[in-house]
Amino acid sequence: MKLLLLITLLLTLSCSHKKEQSLLTSPTSIQESILVLQDFESEELQADVSFTAAQAEFVQTSKIVNRGNQALKVKFLSKDNLHSSLALKPQTPYDWNRYTDFNIAFDISNQGQHSVQLFLDITDKTGANYTRSVSIPIGPTKTYYAKLAGHDLATPEGRGDIELNFLSGLRNNPVTWESDEVQFISLWGKKNLDVSAITKIELSVQYALFDKEITIDNIRLRHNPKQNEAFLKDIVDQFGQNAKQDYPGKVHSLEELNKNKQQELNALTGELSSQFSLFSGWAKGPKQKGTGFFTTGKVNGKWSFIDPQGYPYFATGLDIIRLGDAATMTGFDLSDPQTRKGRHVALDSRANMFEWLPEENDPLAKHFGYIGNNHSGALRKGETFNFQRANLERKYGQNYEQEWLDVTVDRMLDWGFTSLGNWTSPKLYSNNKIPYFANGWIRGNYKTVSSGQDFWGAMPDVFDPIFAQSADKTARRVATEVNNSPWCVGIFIDNEKSFGRSESKNSIYGIVINTLTRDGKEVPTKAHFTQMMKTKYLTIENLNLAWDKSITSWQAFEKGIDSSLVNDAQEADYSAMLFAYSEKYFSTINQAVKKYMPNHLYLGARFPVWGMPMEAVKASAKHVDVISFNAYKEGLIPKQWEFLIDLDMPAIIGEFHMGAMDRGMFHSGIVIASDQNDRAKMFKDYLYSAIDHPNFIGAHYFQYADGPLTGRAYDGENYNIGFISVTDTPYTEMVEAAKSLNKELYPRRFGN
Repeated sequence: MKLLLLITLLLTLSCSHKKEQSLLTSPTSIQESILVLQDFESEELQADVSFTAAQAEFVQTSKIVNRGNQALKVKFLSKDNLHSSLALKPQTPYDWNRYTDFNIAFDISNQGQHSVQLFLDITDKTGANYTRSVSIPIGPTKTYYAKLAGHDLATPEGRGDIELNFLSGLRNNPVTWESDEVQFISLWGKKNLDVSAITKIELSVQYALFDKEITIDNIRLRHNPKQNEAFLKDIVDQFGQNAKQDYPGKVHSLEELNKNKQQELNALTGELSSQFSLFSGWAKGPKQKGTGFFTTGKVNGKWSFIDPQGYPYFATGLDIIRLGDAATMTGFDLSDPQTRKGRHVALDSRANMFEWLPEENDPLAKHFGYIGNNHSGALRKGETFNFQRANLERKYGQNYEQEWLDVTVDRMLDWGFTSLGNWTSPKLYSNNKIPYFANGWIRGNYKTVSSGQDFWGAMPDVFDPIFAQSADKTARRVATEVNNSPWCVGIFIDNEKSFGRSESKNSIYGIVINTLTRDGKEVPTKAHFTQMMKTKYLTIENLNLAWDKSITSWQAFEKGIDSSLVNDAQEADYSAMLFAYSEKYFSTINQAVKKYMPNHLYLGARFPVWGMPMEAVKASAKHVDVISFNAYKEGLIPKQWEFLIDLDMPAIIGEFHMGAMDRGMFHSGIVIASDQNDRAKMFKDYLYSAIDHPNFIGAHYFQYADGPLTGRAYDGENYNIGFISVTDTPYTEMVEAAKSLNKELYPRRFGN
C-alpha cells in the first residue's frame, strides 16, 4: 500500500514508499554534473530533506544514464498556508568553494492543474540568502538551473559575479548560453553567497490560491558551459524590442506598426458598459445615498465605494498610465545635459545593447533624456532614451501624446475597467468618461529618520514642523490638479514607505531602534519618544528596571542610547512608539488632504506586504478613509487579511501584477506565469480573490505598459507586466481576460 505523507510542520521524511508508475520523461540534454546533492533513489529520504505544508511520495521515471529511475512528487498545500516548501538542510554545510564556474540544476515536471511559481532560496552560514524564481508549466520534465558562480565578470579573487544585474542595469539578463533548459529569474537578496558554507536550499510555493504540485529529481551542481560572449550585445532593435527573438505581437516594420494601429482603431468603440452608471458604478445594483462625490459604505454586508450618484462601485484599472517611466539608460553620459554636449560612452555593456539609437538630427532624437540620480542600476546618472514615446510618434504622428491619451481612454472603456489607477497622468483627470485616482509625493527639507532598511529612501521625521508644511504643500498642489472633480475617487499620498519589515523584531521596530540612538536635540521624533517614556516611567530608574538597562539619566536617554531589544516590556514600548510615529504621519497628511480636498477620500500610502507592521496599519486606520496595500502575490489569502475584519475598514490593492517570458522580455516580474494565457488566467484569479473579500473595494494592476527591455532608467525594472508592449500593442490574452472579468465584476461582488 502506497504511503502518502501529509506534512503540515517542518518534518523530516525518513520512511519507505512504494514506487508508482509515472508518465514522466527525463530531459535528454545533460551538462556535466560535478556533484549530486539529491537524486531520490534511496528507498528512504536522507535526513537533510524536510517539508513544510506539503505532501510527498516517490514516483517512477524513465531510466536514463547515471540518473536512476525514481523521483519525488511534492504537493504544496494552499489552504491557510502562506508558505509551503521542500528544503535540503545538510547537517554539515555544503562546501562548494572549490568550484569557480558552476550552477545548480533540478529536473522538474508538473502533472498538476495549475502552473507552479517556484521560489528558490539558497542560504549561507551568515544567514544571507538569494531568491530566484521560475514558473513550471503543466507538462513534462525540463531542467531548471540557477548560476552560483561564473566567469561572466570575474572578481580580482577569481570568482565571478553570478549575475550581472547591477552591473548591466537589468533586473535579469538574457541567458548567457543557449539551451533548452530554463534559468531561474533573479529576484532579490545577496547575489554572491559564501558558497563554502551553504546551510539550506529551499524550493517553495508562496501565497498560492490553489494546491500546486511538481515532480522533482536530480538536484545537482554542474559546470557552466562556455557562454555566448555577445549575450548582451545588439539585444534591442529599433522599436525597443528583443532583437534576437521572434514572437507573436512583435513589430517588424513601420508598415506593420501602422497596420496594427488601424486594426485596433477600427475595433475600439470607447463606449461605457451598459451595466455601468455614469461613474462606472453598478447601475443595476442596490442604490445608496449619493453625495455628488465618491464615498464608502457597506452594501449587502460588504464594504464598497459609493459613486457620486449612489451606485455601488468597485475599482478595477491599470497603474502608470503615463509615458515618463518608459525611459531606459543608453550607456552614454553627457558633459552638459542641457546642451547635449560632450556625449561619451559611460558603460560599454549598455551602449552595446542597442542596434539603433537616433542620430542627433533625427526627429526621434527628441526622445533622448537625462537622469541625474538613479535609485539603483549600472549607472547613477546618464543619458536615457524613451522607445515607447518614439514608437507612439511613429504610430500617431507629432500629436502622438494626445492621440495616445484618447486611445487609452477608449481602451479602458472597451476593456471594461472602472477606473484609471495610481500615477495616471494629470492630463487625463479631465476626461470625464472614467473615474481616476490622484496621487502626490511629500517632498521637502524636513529631517529624516531610518528604519534601517529604507528601500525607497529615508523616512520623514514626522515631528519636524517642516514635514507638516511639506504635506500641506503637496495636498495644495494635488487639489489644484483635481479641481474638486467628482470623477476623482480619492488620493494616494506617497508609496511603499519603510515603516518596518516583518523578518524580525529588530526589522519591525527599526524606526524606533535607530531613532533612539540619536540626539533628541537634532531629531524631533527622538525628542517625542523621550517624552513618551518620561510620561510613562517618570524616573529613569523605573525605565531601567522595566527595560533591564543601566541608562544614567534622562539626559543620557535624550542624547542617544543602546536601543537593542532585550525583553517584552521594552518591546511593548517600542510598539507604542512605532504606533505614535505612524499615527503622526497619517494624521498630518489626512489633515492636509481634508483641508484642501474635503470632498475626496484619503487612501493612505499603499503599504507593501513586506512593510506593513500592525502598529502602522492600525494607526493608519484612524486617519485614512481606505487602507491601501501593494500585494505582489498570486492572490489575497484570507488568512493574511484577517486583521481587516477586526478593523472593519475598507481596503484597496494599489498594485499587483504577473508576467511571463514568452514575448521576448528578460524578466517576468515578481509573480510569474508560464505564458500569456496563464498570465491572463492568473490576472483573473487574483481579482476574484479581491472581489470575493468583504473588505476590499478595489484592485489596480501594475502596469499599463511593459517595462523597457533594458530596464527603466530609475531602477532597472524590465518586466513583462504590461497590457501593452513597448510598441503600444495590446496583449490580446490580457485584454480578453479583463473584458470577461469586468463584465462579471458587479454581479459577483454584490449579487445574491
